[in-house]
Amino acid sequence: VNEFSQFTGAQMMAEKYQFTRRQLDEFALVSHRRAAAATLAGAFKKEIVPLQVADGLHETDEGIRYDASIESIGTVKLLKEGGVLSAANASQMCDGASGVLVVNERALKTHNLKPLARIHNLTVTGGDPVIMLEEPIPGTRKALQKSGLSIDDIDLYEVNEAFAPIPLAWLQAVGADPDKLNVNGGAIALGHPLGASGCKLMATLVNALIARGKRYGLQAMCEGGGLANVTLIEVL
Repeated sequence: VNEFSQFTGAQMMAEKYQFTRRQLDEFALVSHRRAAAATLAGAFKKEIVPLQVADGLHETDEGIRYDASIESIGTVKLLKEGGVLSAANASQMCDGASGVLVVNERALKTHNLKPLARIHNLTVTGGDPVIMLEEPIPGTRKALQKSGLSIDDIDLYEVNEAFAPIPLAWLQAVGADPDKLNVNGGAIALGHPLGASGCKLMATLVNALIARGKRYGLQAMCEGGGLANVTLIEVL
C-alpha cells in the first residue's frame, strides 16, 4: 500500500532523480544566501506590507538563516533513516498572507488601474497522486507548448521549494538555467505559508522581473494529490 504523503513523494523524487543529501543541502544553502542578499538589498520592500507588532515593526521574513553553512544544514536530523530529506532542505512552516489583484481589461479602464503584468498562459495539470510532487514538470511543458514559448525565452522562474528535490528535478527535466531560478531565495529560506504561497511567489516574480528590466516569468507549484499549476506572465 502506498502511503499518501508529501514527505514520501519528496523522498521518491530524490531517489528517482538520484539526488544526494549533499546536493539537497547545497540547494538549501543557496536559498538562504539569495534570500539574505535580497533582504539586505531591499528587494522585498515593494512586496511586503510592514505590520506593527508588540516588539516593533515586522517587515522582514523571519526564517532566513543569515549565517547558514553547508555544515549547519548538514547536521539537521534526517526525516527518515536512510533518506536524504531533513527539515533544513525542506520548506519552513510559517504563517503568512498574500494577495494578487487579477482583473480584465474592462476593470482596468473602469478603475483606472495600471497593470504590472499580463497572464500569458495559465495551466493546471494532474498526475500521479503518490509521487505527487513531480507534476510541475509536465505542467511546464504543457504551458510552454500552449504559449509557443521555449524555456530559454523565460527570463525568471519561481518554482516553489516545498522540498529541495522538486525545483532540482524541474531544472534537470526541463533543461532550465539555475541562475534564473528563485533568484531571491525560496520557501526553504522564506517559508511556505500554505494557501498564501502562490500569491507570494507571484509578487516576487513580478517585482524581480521589473527590477531587472525583464519580460517573461514562469511560476510553478506542486500541490497535494498530484496537481500542479504553471503560470506564464509577461511584464508590461
